[in-house]
Amino acid sequence: MTGTVSEHNVSEHDVVAIGCGPFNLGLAALASTVDDLDLVVLEQQPELTWHRGMMFGDASMQVNFLADLVTLVAPSHPLSFLAYLHDMDRLYTFTVRENFFPSRREYEDYLRWAAAKLPSVRFSHRAEEIHWDAAAERFTVHAVRGDGTRLRLHARDLVVGIGTAPHVPEALAGLPPERLLHTSDYLYRTSDVAAAGKVTVIGSGQSGAEVTVDLLGRNIEGGPAVSWLTRTRSFAPLDYTKLVLEMTTPAYMQYFHTLPEDVRDRLVGEQWQFYKGVSTDTLEEIHELLYRRQLEHGLADVELRFGITVESAGVDAAGRTVLTCRHRDTGQGFEHTTDLVVAATGYRNRTPAFMRPIDGLPVRDARGRPRVRLDHSLELTEGVGGRVFVANAEIHSHGVSSPNLDIGAVRNATILNAITGRETYRLPKRSAFTSFDAPGRTS
Repeated sequence: MTGTVSEHNVSEHDVVAIGCGPFNLGLAALASTVDDLDLVVLEQQPELTWHRGMMFGDASMQVNFLADLVTLVAPSHPLSFLAYLHDMDRLYTFTVRENFFPSRREYEDYLRWAAAKLPSVRFSHRAEEIHWDAAAERFTVHAVRGDGTRLRLHARDLVVGIGTAPHVPEALAGLPPERLLHTSDYLYRTSDVAAAGKVTVIGSGQSGAEVTVDLLGRNIEGGPAVSWLTRTRSFAPLDYTKLVLEMTTPAYMQYFHTLPEDVRDRLVGEQWQFYKGVSTDTLEEIHELLYRRQLEHGLADVELRFGITVESAGVDAAGRTVLTCRHRDTGQGFEHTTDLVVAATGYRNRTPAFMRPIDGLPVRDARGRPRVRLDHSLELTEGVGGRVFVANAEIHSHGVSSPNLDIGAVRNATILNAITGRETYRLPKRSAFTSFDAPGRTS
């Protein structure tokens, strides 16, 4: 890292949070009403945007409005979703609407509204390096502002909430960029979609299903042929039945954290339908579009296949994209030809470059992942007095509810309680009717 830092650009804080998605924005919101806490959030982008590449006009949230930045631990907070509706003069019409699931577009607008009210959130601030100063017992965050000004921020505690990155599996990674797009970029690449003779969606989660809805609508209007392939055993719905949802509660998260590492890993694999399935509304919409196609003539082909593994991908001599696939039930191999591939293959955690100088501090588990305490702080090597908390980077330690928006306020309250050393926010004592422990077991 080059450049000097003026003494005027050195600042002291209690907490520096890096990344401003919904989770760290919620942290800033809850911290804003804690008088004796100095917290700042650094975000390298110039403004807050949220899933713009999948912002379909009718896309709805899968959690209700109570899963906002603050309500589940502070229902009277001035930055609640209800406060936003009141400020926008939409509270009454929202009530009459009788649909407590906001649109995705409205939720993003709420996030932007909240961010604008938080001076602790600093956009166009990119973290470059983090160092631990053992003598001062402080972390030093080296950052650069959008105008090129270099900053140095000191804090005893950090919160890393940079989100996850789009994941493209190795089998697809060799395709040229013009033949491949991730669902996160779908609405930015609609000209490529419209120009293709055939579009193939790989992956069966909610994003893949929403893209398929869009493609089927285009197909009915005379657009490209559509294929939807997934390796799962069916086009499975999200399991949102109420007692199953108790496994996404703080109570289950606490129980999950007590389990041995191998058991946690097994459960994460088994519980994929909590977060990798498709909403029943979207599946019904797909079926309705498929039914409507029967009334039309001369449309390009549509196929849906599950139990398909894509093993490799390339471009043939004729310039067509060819996927080498295997039917999982029979083991039969086949080639699938298309023009454009949409990878609905999810997101993965990433290790940011700014963390490299302290890469040796976290204690790691048998698979090399950082060990995360119940309060969402990393276990660090002996002698490090500061703490590094993480948001949405702890599925392996806290379970599949970690990425859920409805856990965000509880996690942030837990973090703030740990940082302040007191019950700044009262956490739910009972969030599930189900008992998860063995009878007589104590955690």
